[in-house]
This record gives sequence, structure tokens and C-alpha cells, in this order.
Amino acid sequence: MRQAGTNLPKVGRYNRAVVLDQIQLADGISRVEIAQQTGLTPQTVSGIVRRLLDEGIVREDGASRVASGGKPRTTLRVNADAGSAVGLAFDPVELTCAVVDLLGRPLVVQRRPTPARTDPAHVVSAMAELVADVLDEAKVPREKVLGLGLATPGPIDQELGVIVTPPQLVHWTRVPLQSMLSEATGLPVTLDNDATAAAIGERWSGLGKGVANFAYLYLGTGIGGGLILNHQVYRGGSFNAGEFGHSSVLTDGPECYCGNRGCLERLVNPSAIVAEVHRRLAAGPRADSTLSQSFERDPASVDHAAIQLAAGAGDPVATEVVDEAAGHVATVAVTIANFIDVDLIILGGHGIQHVESRYLDIVASALASRPLARHIRTVEVAASPLGTDAAVVGSAALVLHATYSPQLSALLSN
Repeated sequence: MRQAGTNLPKVGRYNRAVVLDQIQLADGISRVEIAQQTGLTPQTVSGIVRRLLDEGIVREDGASRVASGGKPRTTLRVNADAGSAVGLAFDPVELTCAVVDLLGRPLVVQRRPTPARTDPAHVVSAMAELVADVLDEAKVPREKVLGLGLATPGPIDQELGVIVTPPQLVHWTRVPLQSMLSEATGLPVTLDNDATAAAIGERWSGLGKGVANFAYLYLGTGIGGGLILNHQVYRGGSFNAGEFGHSSVLTDGPECYCGNRGCLERLVNPSAIVAEVHRRLAAGPRADSTLSQSFERDPASVDHAAIQLAAGAGDPVATEVVDEAAGHVATVAVTIANFIDVDLIILGGHGIQHVESRYLDIVASALASRPLARHIRTVEVAASPLGTDAAVVGSAALVLHATYSPQLSALLSN
């Protein structure tokens, strides 16, 4: 299949997005600097900036920078108040909704348990109610809302907006969630899997801002991933790239619902960590472990949250299990470094809350000693500053990214 050509209107829209992207990524930038960094002519940049100023999307902040020749340059920044996006993160356990400004900064965040009745119609009704409540609290006029981003477990049919049999949601077979939620809320809905959404959130307002190539590993109820390559979201042929959770790290490990054995998700998701801690504690009391005492009183009290807190405090049983899980994550991180040669790997999601430093230390050690190209450069690893809000900020960033970021796919499409 030949590569499609393009036309002048598309080039104009693309250049506009390139200029806005430079302004959004920089903490203040001049017209001259935009031209230097994009290769566009100063006249083209000035024309685009003038229109962005007229639309209120960009502002001149009054500050000026002096060029080498002494001529002052006006600094441009995104006008964060010019619009808003709503994000909704759909986890089988929890619904999280946020309203963010144009810089991706959350204005309001609300969380609620996912309804016990998980039939799609009931869940969509709960989603719509949550969106309405968040918009009411944020006091954002509907006309300033660009749209609603939905981050959901995969796999998904991106073109049709359909969730295709997610493993942790029974009776969800080809559910047209995008159209259902749009009808329920009256907002245009942008749909993507939770890990890709989190990666886009990192690119928009987190550690991935300005990084050309990075991978995001999302550790939540499940394990997923997202890829930004050459500043573009990489989704793959079926729009489901980045399923790092289904990398086999133990060939003789437990069976996974995907059909493989020893998948990362099967070994390090919250249920697996709880089961392994319980197995070790059931083998006999551990005088050096506070979890052992809790387990003897009430095994149910040793849940994932308790284990994460205990590991953060140095409990030996919890740290043993968490460190083993981090070792499995490190193996997949090394594979990503070898296969894709990214500049940065970001870890995020509620699955590493309170134990970020343990994961970072173990993954960083592996990346420094195991990838083939380690003598050329070491791939960096970092914990997402968005923390447990990564998926919901990312879901809102889906809207911002689709609206404002330069999309090569759109430029080259017929």
C-alpha cells in the first residue's frame, strides 16, 4: 500500500499543531525560538501565533527575553484557562474522574468504587453521573469543555470505539462504550487503553514532556504499557501495542488468561502479590514481621494496601515479595530497552504506591547492567510524578493530545 500524499489545508493544520506543541512543551518560548526549533519560516510562525493569540489559546505573558543582539523577544505560553478536558479512568475496582486545564493540571478529582453490578449499561450510568458531579464541582462551563477522554482496560477496537472482552469484566463482549458514554454525557468521547492514556498524560504534563522516545509501564489492577516514539504515540497495527504485562518472564510460571504462562501481569498484579504474601505467612509465624501478627489475627487485613505500606516501612516479608515483583518488572524493562531503545522508562499506577523507590532501585540496576547498549548509554527510569492520578490525568490528556498535538497519522491520511 503506497503512502498517501497530503494537501495544503492539512499542512496548515499540522504546522499550527507543531507551533502549539512547542509552546506547550516549553516553559516560555519566543517566536524566533519556535522557528529555529521547528524549521518553519519566521513569517509562518508569526502568522500561526497571531491566530492562536486571537483564539485565546496562547498568551503573551508580558515577560521578554533579550536576544544575543540585544533585541527583546516576547515570551509565549499556553493560556491554561482557555479550555478544559474531562478525564475518566475506568478500572474494574474504581472509577476516577478529573477536569484538567489546557496544561493538564487537575482542577477537580473524584473517585468512586466501580458499581458491583458490572453490566455495561449500569456502569455507563454511574460514569455519566460522576462526570456531571465533577463538572459541577469544577464550575466549568460546558462550552469550554473540549471533550471527555476515557481510559479503559483493553483490548479495544479503537476504530469502532468498542471494548473487546476485557479479562476482568465478565459479560463485556464488544461493548460500544465510546458511543454509550457520549450519548449519556452529551460530550464527544476519545477512547484509549489506560496505559496508553497514562503515557500521553506523561507526555503532556509529566516526565515525558519533551522526551522523544519513552515507554510507560502502568502497574494497577492489571499491568499495561504505552509507547511514545519520535514524539508520536505508537499504537501498532491493531491499536493495542504496549501490552508489556503479557511478556512471559517465567516459562514455567502460572497460566495467564491470555494463553501464555508466567506473564508479568500474572506475577505482579495486586492479587498475585497478596496471594504470595499469604502463602509465606501461612507457612509459619515470622517474629520479625508485623504482617505476620496481623495475618494471625485476620488474614483479610493483609491486603494489597497493607502490604505496600509494610514494604515501604521495611517489613521483611513484604519487601521480599515486592522486590521479587520489581525484579520481574526489571526483566521486562530490559527487554523494552533492548527491543525499542527508548530514552526513558516511566513507572506509574497505584500498584507501586508507597514502594516506588524499591521498584526504581531494582529496575535501574537492571538497566545499568543488562541491556546490550548499556556501554553507549544507560536508559533512565523514573516514577511518574502523577502518581495514582496517572490514568485519569492521562485520560483527559487524550482529548488535549487529539485536539492540539501534531498527528503524523492525520497529516498522511487521505
